[in-house]
Amino acid sequence: MKHHSAARLRLSAAALVAILVVLSLGAGSWARRILPGTPAELGPLQLRLTFNSGVAFGLGNALPLWVVAAVTGSITAGLAVYAWRAAREAGPVTMIALGSILAGAVSNVIDRLVNGAVTDYFHTGWWPTFNLPDVYITCGVAALIVTSLLTHPRAGPEPEPRSGESAAPGGGE
Repeated sequence: MKHHSAARLRLSAAALVAILVVLSLGAGSWARRILPGTPAELGPLQLRLTFNSGVAFGLGNALPLWVVAAVTGSITAGLAVYAWRAAREAGPVTMIALGSILAGAVSNVIDRLVNGAVTDYFHTGWWPTFNLPDVYITCGVAALIVTSLLTHPRAGPEPEPRSGESAAPGGGE
């Protein structure tokens, strides 16, 4: 396996975060300008403007903005520190996944601070309305799970000792 330097992975992840944040903030700005009162049907997906003053699935929407912003901002900062430290041991796929999650979190924190709520615009009819940063977070988490399963196979049962061998360390003396 090719060795990837932590510095290069950090720089690449930071660039990914910056690009994804710009894209998501642009998409949110577009949604706020174009979608009020005019949902757009795109087959199974509808573009419909809503605002979420809480966190995932609207939890905490009755809390003051500063509380939600402080909590989500702190979690985002903790995630950034974790990603920075993880670069020492992580591979590129893990850093892309962490960068995607971080980009989603940063985007939602910025949106909340600038607009007072997170701008959501993807509507399926069977799932709460969501946004591009939510897609980043979901894909990043899915990639981390898959990567973890592929790189850390589950431990199976210990093999039975063959006859004449002892299972105890040191040969059973």
